[in-house]
Amino acid sequence: MSGPDVPTWAIVAGGGTAGHLLPGLAVADVLVARGHDPASLHFVGAERGPESTLVPSAGFTVDVLPGRGIQRRLTPANVGAVLDLLRAVLRGVRIVRRRRPAVVVVLGGYASFACGLGAVLTRTPLVLLEQNKRAGAVNRLLRRFATASAVSFPDTDLPRATVTGNPLRPEIRAVAEHPDPAAARAELGLPADRTVVGIFAGSLGSRRINTAVRGLVERWADRDDLAVRHVVGRRDHAAFVADLPELPAEGIGYQVVEYEDRMDLLLDASDVAVTRSGGSVFELMATGVPAVLVPLPIATRDHQRANAEAVVATGGSVVVLDDELDVDRLERELGDLLADPAALAERSAAMRSAATVDAAERVATVVEDVAGG
Repeated sequence: MSGPDVPTWAIVAGGGTAGHLLPGLAVADVLVARGHDPASLHFVGAERGPESTLVPSAGFTVDVLPGRGIQRRLTPANVGAVLDLLRAVLRGVRIVRRRRPAVVVVLGGYASFACGLGAVLTRTPLVLLEQNKRAGAVNRLLRRFATASAVSFPDTDLPRATVTGNPLRPEIRAVAEHPDPAAARAELGLPADRTVVGIFAGSLGSRRINTAVRGLVERWADRDDLAVRHVVGRRDHAAFVADLPELPAEGIGYQVVEYEDRMDLLLDASDVAVTRSGGSVFELMATGVPAVLVPLPIATRDHQRANAEAVVATGGSVVVLDDELDVDRLERELGDLLADPAALAERSAAMRSAATVDAAERVATVVEDVAGG
């Protein structure tokens, strides 16, 4: 709960995943830097998400709502999910009625719908924050009631929109503004004199990407000009490391890790990446890392493909559809990127030129304007 003498100025609602939550935390940090009391900014998130630990550790209060996402097909689990969602909506509306904020900020994810609806019922100004090119389900449900929308890409299908970019985590912004690849490589144990390829695909990883990368590392085993840091993901790490290729000691450098705790260092250290194309594309642009983007094919409204196409249009990256990715295609695309260092540097510059490193400040301005300061 907020302090007894500190009224709630803003409710920041949403989460369930770090991709939804972290931009909200970045915006909250900016609001605090502008003079808002941390106790006046209250988060509402998902019981099953990272909010219960990440929000308090960032210095803010939080309520968590029951429930889980509803699957897009008829299943027995959906019955319980719908009941949980109804309970969450009732709690979320009560939270908004009780706290009476000046503004509600919706981050996306099912947990944000409850407070968004509460804002509608109490006529509280509502700001939608969208990380992707195509708006998610909750934001589309609430868009007709939005006072303003802060969007990451031009032409995102939300009303009264300001293009702000996607707020960056503080540690990512730090390396974007003050890059030090040599220090990052030293901390990660990567060689200073090789081209570094970063491979990552979220906390669970991607079996498709992992399989293609393993095959390519075997083909490029003798390349002593490359080092690869491969974040396999928690789902397949044990099986993957049990069947690693045998590589020559003087050939390609190959690190395999289950999970990357320091994405800021990996981005700072990398010359090129192979990854998915969710909201993390903004971290690639901010740090100037060209990439082979492989959109997640089951993403809602195919938004990862739309994100990837927008990044490719900058001239900084290439896209390969998931069902087209194999070792041959990865070798061709990654080989082309690495073949011409001058062209790779131009792609890096193109990525940086498309970045909005100050996105958190831009979103905070939208929120303050809507709330009246």
